[in-house]
Amino acid sequence: MSFKKLHPLLKEALQNVGLETSNPFQKKVLPTLKGGTDAYIIAPKGSGKTTALIIATIHKLKATAFEDSPRAIIVVEDKVKALMLKEEFERFTKNTDLRIYTLYDEYDIEKQKTEIYPGQDIVIATPARLSKLYFLNGIHLGEIQLFAIEDADFLGRNNAYNHILRLSESLSKCQYVIIADEMNSRIKNYQNAFMHNAQQVKP
Repeated sequence: MSFKKLHPLLKEALQNVGLETSNPFQKKVLPTLKGGTDAYIIAPKGSGKTTALIIATIHKLKATAFEDSPRAIIVVEDKVKALMLKEEFERFTKNTDLRIYTLYDEYDIEKQKTEIYPGQDIVIATPARLSKLYFLNGIHLGEIQLFAIEDADFLGRNNAYNHILRLSESLSKCQYVIIADEMNSRIKNYQNAFMHNAQQVKP
């Protein structure tokens, strides 16, 4: 897929970070993500999965801040991965007004409620903290357009699988994307729970 079809601000950001074209796997992934289809993105580390997710998310949100409710949620394993993903997102959003917030367990939950309230576009969150904040009415999920799980191989630990299952019951229709190094029975079960006709994209 050519970057020519992306939002102009996103194309500018890609040029700024030195990305001129997508790699072969991203050429398969990006049309699926852009099309709004539920998807499993399954490929080894280093395939460009995360970059494809970032590009698709920014494009979906039109590279522009909007009102005060998050429009994209990306679930990660822990604080370290949340902060790393935020840093990576910020490489591609410097020339936009998109707001990115990390939500993780090792931070005061009342402060998180206060910091989210003025408005965030993309929330990168650990499952337990996202679940807790939602059920305390600390985050509104009614405008979510994209719900993604990054590096989903962690879902067998710390009740993460069930947290996401419960959250999905509270979401209106949105695009679900699961990214993992390999397919497993646990993430495959989400197909029957809340994903619809999800495509599998592999190298």
